[in-house]
Order: sequence, then C-alpha cells, then structure tokens
Amino acid sequence: MHPADSGTEQVAPEADVLVVGYGPVGQVLSILLAARGWRVVVVERWETPYTLPRATSFDGETARTLASLGVGGSFAELGLPADGYDWRNADGRSLLRVELAERGEHGWPETTTMHQPALEAVLCARAEQLPGLRVFRGYTATDLVDDGNGVELTAKDTSGGRLRCTASWVVGCDGANSFVREHVGVDRTDLGFSFDWLLCDVVLHEPRVFSPLNVQLCDPARPTTAVGSGPGRRRWEFMRLPGESVAELNRAETAWRLLERFDVRPENATLRRHTVYRFQAAWADEWRRGRVLLAGDAAHLMPPFTGQGMCAGIRDVLNLSWKLDLVLRGAAGEGLLDTYQRERSDHVREAIDTSVRLGRVLCVTDAAAAASRDASLLAGADTGRGRRNGAGTRLRTGLLYTGIGTAPVPPAGEVLPQGRVRHEGVTGLLDEVVGTGPVLLGSADPGAALEEPRLAFLAALGTRVVHMVPTDTEVTPGAVVDVDGVYLPLLRAVRARFLLVRPDHHVYGAARTSRELRELVDQFGSGLWE
Repeated sequence: MHPADSGTEQVAPEADVLVVGYGPVGQVLSILLAARGWRVVVVERWETPYTLPRATSFDGETARTLASLGVGGSFAELGLPADGYDWRNADGRSLLRVELAERGEHGWPETTTMHQPALEAVLCARAEQLPGLRVFRGYTATDLVDDGNGVELTAKDTSGGRLRCTASWVVGCDGANSFVREHVGVDRTDLGFSFDWLLCDVVLHEPRVFSPLNVQLCDPARPTTAVGSGPGRRRWEFMRLPGESVAELNRAETAWRLLERFDVRPENATLRRHTVYRFQAAWADEWRRGRVLLAGDAAHLMPPFTGQGMCAGIRDVLNLSWKLDLVLRGAAGEGLLDTYQRERSDHVREAIDTSVRLGRVLCVTDAAAAASRDASLLAGADTGRGRRNGAGTRLRTGLLYTGIGTAPVPPAGEVLPQGRVRHEGVTGLLDEVVGTGPVLLGSADPGAALEEPRLAFLAALGTRVVHMVPTDTEVTPGAVVDVDGVYLPLLRAVRARFLLVRPDHHVYGAARTSRELRELVDQFGSGLWE
C-alpha cells in the first residue's frame, strides 16, 4: 500500500505485531508471524523495493529458514551454490580456505550466493499470499509510544500524509540507522573496527566460471574481495588505501581501472553500481525494551568477511517469531521474550569477533606486516585449510533443558541437522515432510511414552511427534523413515531415545527413558512461564 494524499491521516488496521523495515529480515519475520495467523502491519520508508543488492549470500541454516517459508523452489533462479571461500596472498597462495559442501548439515548448500533484489521479490510474492499481512510503503517513522499495554507508531510520507499504527508489539528491523533503536534510546557498543571499501556490482556479458567462487585477496597493495552475487553477477570490493580520498576512490574510472586486473572491462561487463561504504562492528546493548524489540542491523552490525550480516538477522527473527507466537497465544509469559537477546547475543558476538579477526587478516596495507602474516599462516599457525562449515552455533543459555542443575545438559542447545526422511510414501527433507514447529522425535514412539495431558500440552504448541525408524525395518503406521541415516545415529551418539527440538531447530533437551521424557516436557512447559 502506498502513501496517502498530502495532509491526510490514514489509520492502519490494528495489528498483533508491527514491523518497521521491510528488507529481508523484516520480510522473514512478517511472513513467519502472518503464516501463524497473526495480524502483521509493516511500515517501510521506501516506496518501491530497492533494486540494488546489499547482501550477496546466505548460509545453509538461512536457506532452511527461507525454505520453510515456501520459497525454496526459487533458489536455483536467484542463487548459485559456492564451492569454497579462499583467502590468498598477493602471490596467489592460499592462506585460509573453507570448503563449502553443495549439500550441508541443513540439507541445503552451505553457502548460496544470490541477487538480493531477486530474493526480496520472491519474499514479497510469498507475503502477498497471506491475508493477515499489510505493508505500507513510503512512510518514514516519526514517533513511537509504548504505554505498557501496546504500541503506537506515527509515520509520514513525502507529501506530509500521516499514518497511525497500533499493535501489541513492535519490532525494529529498520537497519543500521534504526529509528526504533534511536527513539527508545538504546545505546550501542562499537568496537571501532571500520574501513572504507569501494563496492562494484558487475553483470558479466558472457558466462564465466570462478572456482572457488568466493575469494579474499590479501594484497597489501590493494586488499580486494571477489564474490559471487547470484547467476551471471559478481561483486568486487577494493579497500581504500591510506592517503586515498573517498572522492577519488568512488569514481567509475577508478572502478574500471581496478576491475581490469580481473579481465572485467566495459566491453565484457556492465558496472551496475559503484559506491564507497564503511563497515562497522557494533551491537545494541538492549534488544528489548518493554514492548519494543530490535532485530537484524538495528541490533548488530558486523564486517562482511563471514557473510553473516543478513543471516544473523534472519536467525534473530526465527528465534523471536516462535516466542512472540506463544506469548500472543497466551501459551507463554512475556518473560520468554527476555531469552531472545540472551540466546542470540552470544551468536552475534561470536560472528562479529570472527569477522573482525578475519578483517585484521585482510585489511593490511603494510608490506612487511603482510609478509609476517603470510609466513605465520602458511606455516600452519592458523590456516583453517580444509575447514568445513558446521550445522550451526550451539546455544549456551536460555530456554534449554538443565535437568536438576542450572546449566544446559548436552546436547541441549545444539542445532538439529536436516536429512531426508520418508513418511506415508513421501520422501523429502525433514522440515518438508514432518513440518516446522517444535519436534519431539525418538527411536521409540514418543506418543506411547507420554500420558494424555503431556501430549495435549505438546499438541497445543503445534508439536510434531515423530517415531523415527531405520530404512531396513518394517514401517509401522505413522512412523517416519530415517532415509539418510541422520537421526537414529544422532540419538545413539548422545545416548538418548528422545529429543525435543525447538521451532528454531535448537535441541531443547534429550531423554533416555520415558520418565526422563516426562521430566523434560514438564521443564519445557514451566520454562515458558519463567
């Protein structure tokens, strides 16, 4: 929906959740909530979708989330799996290398390079299928009031028309310069690690193979990034050198001169964009204040060297959405939302710290320092060569099973991998066949191990109860076959018969016996109200 006429006031429909910002993070949050039946209103300051890319990739965990929204079938059109991520010195020798599997622990490529506008268009199309989701474009937020029972946001368009929105909760997904964060007065911690880079988005006129697809060139004469950006597209980034002005760097002539080294010229490529940006390493000190929450770049910023900026934001809203759902349903107390920052901040800090460490490897312009770095890495002090991405980062705190103690009991907090399963003649990935939401799976039938009240409690949360059996066993009615042999070996490895998994794929806890399973379910239920 677009701005109203000049001077008029428009009142948005009453919402359960108001989302400010409609980039990929705001889109995913809106779809996750609206798909659960909630009334969602989005306020976005741009009248039309931004047509140039910012993020250039997403990881396997993010692909799993996006696929759960129903857009996995579009990945082949908007993305291209990456085969590796190589860090090379000026002589072309590999200093660091991460191998990237075409099918990773989440059932999707470990890294998919993509054209962000194409991803946003797919998400917009999915959002339009949800009747409870309304998007108001062309409005800039100007005021926000939280009265303790709900929130009211005022926004204006370029002609002076006003929009008034009311909701139970508001989530600021409005980027690095977040109005929501600034308006409620949340401070940020900034590590002070930042450099200027010339970003060049290129469309190649003829297909070209790049292997590995993603490369960091640690050349002190000009640190350079070269990464895929979806089919037929590529991004090069060049760091501003000491003594070089931003104005001098941000010229088309400069871009073409730097690109020529890679056989990219006006005759064989189109320079879609060149701009100088400065990355930051920072996070908001509070992610929730009353009925106001922050997610994505509004909550944290990181250098681009791990490709985790957008992915971290999507992890934020996957974590937040199922908790908001339970709170809105009256199935959990508002205190559950306080686990959001506790759980996510560790992940974010780790991603930021890793990005900064990698940035210190790349952003070296002194030849002697670069030579010392190269010698250390080539000697194997910190190569990481051959390293593979894992299933995901473990939660260390939050809503996790602790047994009779206070610390999570392994494997609580681990991310459940995704393999293929078969149920009633249908074979596919676990999320596709079983469905999303809480999952209680076991090598024995979990339904037979619990009494009716506990089963009713789990059913009210939308829990999928899964009896997992091997491929060489006669399948009993309702059982799910572990086609790829992912889940039964996992249960054996953690010496458990049952796993209770949260909607964000983190294991809540494991149980060896029916008695332990009952205790597990009871503690999960009480944890929703702490």
